[in-house]
Amino acid sequence: MSHPPNDSIPEFRIVIPARYASTRLPGKPLLAINGKPMLWHVYNRACASAATEVVIATDDNRIAEVATAFGATVCMTSSQHNSGSERIAEVIAILNWPANTYIVNLQGDEPCMPYQLLNQVAHNLHVYKEAAMTTLATPIFAYQAMLDPNVVKVVLDTSGYAMYFSRAPIPWRRGQFDGSATVTTCISNTYRHIGLYAYRANFLQQYLNWPATPLEQMESLEQLRVLWYGQRIHVGITNIDLGPGVDVADDIRKVEQYLNTH
Repeated sequence: MSHPPNDSIPEFRIVIPARYASTRLPGKPLLAINGKPMLWHVYNRACASAATEVVIATDDNRIAEVATAFGATVCMTSSQHNSGSERIAEVIAILNWPANTYIVNLQGDEPCMPYQLLNQVAHNLHVYKEAAMTTLATPIFAYQAMLDPNVVKVVLDTSGYAMYFSRAPIPWRRGQFDGSATVTTCISNTYRHIGLYAYRANFLQQYLNWPATPLEQMESLEQLRVLWYGQRIHVGITNIDLGPGVDVADDIRKVEQYLNTH
């Protein structure tokens, strides 16, 4: 897939939510990767994009001090937020960004995120006017990934808009999961969702005013709230290698190996 040249990318800002109190891996943003905090790597990925501004949003002074030391803009936010979306909404209010500001939400545990994808998701928000939000997906080539509940799958319509997201293997290929079909047949046209989002500032506030929905709670996928209330999510497809994210301590070694060879 081709990616937009810089002159076709709209003006956008990146916010990196970073919290210290991770349940599975406390202090995750400050863990060392090749001698630098993980957050430093994420920030530099963001700065390599066409974004006009990059802001780290945190509620922890330890993260703020480290981020300020390597030159990042930091916005201190409440410790009461339940999600990165809530934290970004506070950043919008504090910095008084206009309602039509394009914002890319880059998670603080993605030190390998290709900058091209940050540009792509912002570009798509500008192009697909009916989309309340844009995100990305990549083809699944591994049978086990399709069955893995930690790999979120997405089904698209003919225009590239999301029909549904699930941790289950979707679309379900009737009669092909009984061992009689080839692995290639089972996983063709199956897509893994990439947790990268772009939206306008005013939509985020609308989203947060909606109550959580049954499907969102069952799947533990916040983006299902958008579909539940009748809004559209455009999903761009990419074949760019994402590299590993960091969920558990063992992932640090995988990231270091990836960065050392790329």
